[in-house]
Amino acid sequence: MADRFDIAIIGGGHNGLVAASYLARAGRRVVVLERRSSLGGAAAVEEIAPGFRVPAGATFAGLLRPEIVRDLGLAGHGFEVLPFDPLVTSVDEDGRVLRMWRDLGKTQQEIAKFSPKDAESYGRFHAFMLQIARLVDPLMLRTPPNVKDLTRGEQVFLLRLALRARRLGKQTMGQAVRFPQMALRASLPEWFESELLMATLAVDALIGRSAGPFSPGTSFGLLQRYLPEVHGNSWTFVRGGMASLTDALARAAQGAGATLRTDASVARIVTEDGRATGVQLESGETISARVVASSADPKRTFLGLLDHSELDLEFRNRVLHTRTEGGLAKINLALSSIPDMKNDGPAPPRLRFGPTLEYLERAYDDAKYGRSSANPYLDVAIPSLADPSLAPSGQHVMSVLAQFAPYRLRRGSWKDEREKFAERVVGRLEELLPGIRKATIARQVLTPVDLEEKFSLSGGHIYHGEMSLDQQFILRPIPGWARYRTPIAGLYLCGSGTHPGGGITGAPGYNAAREILKDWTRRAG
Repeated sequence: MADRFDIAIIGGGHNGLVAASYLARAGRRVVVLERRSSLGGAAAVEEIAPGFRVPAGATFAGLLRPEIVRDLGLAGHGFEVLPFDPLVTSVDEDGRVLRMWRDLGKTQQEIAKFSPKDAESYGRFHAFMLQIARLVDPLMLRTPPNVKDLTRGEQVFLLRLALRARRLGKQTMGQAVRFPQMALRASLPEWFESELLMATLAVDALIGRSAGPFSPGTSFGLLQRYLPEVHGNSWTFVRGGMASLTDALARAAQGAGATLRTDASVARIVTEDGRATGVQLESGETISARVVASSADPKRTFLGLLDHSELDLEFRNRVLHTRTEGGLAKINLALSSIPDMKNDGPAPPRLRFGPTLEYLERAYDDAKYGRSSANPYLDVAIPSLADPSLAPSGQHVMSVLAQFAPYRLRRGSWKDEREKFAERVVGRLEELLPGIRKATIARQVLTPVDLEEKFSLSGGHIYHGEMSLDQQFILRPIPGWARYRTPIAGLYLCGSGTHPGGGITGAPGYNAAREILKDWTRRAG
């Protein structure tokens, strides 16, 4: 039997490391157990050709909570963000280009080339979305309330939130209530007439989600686009790639006294009399702990790491039926050079092709019936334009998110479909950046099945489950269990399958650590 720890954390992704840092800073004896040979989970960088380092998972850091950066002193541990501008460049099927800039006025001037009316509307839309984002932002680092038994503190917080909402005014509040529930096809035309502008915004709401713009509730996804701006931030790359964030978090955790172990795959959570007492590794080693916190997704945690007899049938059934099948593929390229855009000069740091709402919906139609999209939409990042250290001098890396690529194919398997889909993506890239195929030195293709195997993501879903209204806040991961605790005493969740969901935020780890410490204090008392 190994030494006993206070807390064993399953998974060394960014949320697991955030939780470890806060728990160790509070004086707890913490061990982090990572299955892979390196930390970071989906916040990882891999070399796909000598000197070419690509983001195997997450690419952008705009959502990382500034409170965590400050508390853990991540800048002092080497974490540095690299802003880029324009934020996104979209291209339609006629080759027309729309650039969205960090500066609102500059963006409106760009939109005016397509529609003067939309340029004026975008100023109001931007202000409206920021109002909603400011209203929602305080919830990010809050534990969802127990609606059946609100504490006095929760009552006060929710009352203050209601008063802030009331100050929006009757008209704005009415819009704010209905907007998240609407399909993008219904909400965006209320503001705009330009198809390329609406599609550009829609992609922000759809990336990583198994839904098309005609699906109800998809407008809710737009909040993620505006949340960074509440704190004066926006989407950024990380100097040295996303692994630099992992390194900074690891240094912060180790500096606080946490033990970090790689090549330590957890086979099962050990329980005794209905309480978690540690974990057993696939090597056979047992690690004893008073508390176990899992940053793995809920399905893997409850259905893969616990004995079936530990959970009642209703709970298991609810977990089983959460929607966790991904619809996104990632294609990383090592490039000898970056061709210019067709008729529009040098390639930008972020390029997008998905020209109309109809185009996006047709891409989703294929996925609904178990096919990879014949004409996928693409969200392209070239991080080496901001950080030349990611590739040999004068050369580049490119990372492409392509939708839709359903986890479960009706016919055949991803083993057979992987390269066919990648060829369709590269073919579309060739239309945008003529010569890209010839410039490609190496490529990495990650389908949802690959993402599942590489990062232990159930269904290959990058967010540990759909971030739809019915799987958010008090409903995440399932109704009645949104407060990071589980039916097993001493077992907690601290990953993206909990509130506030996926993306590189660190918020689930932060919130879970706070709740673990609250319970620890109660037991000690």
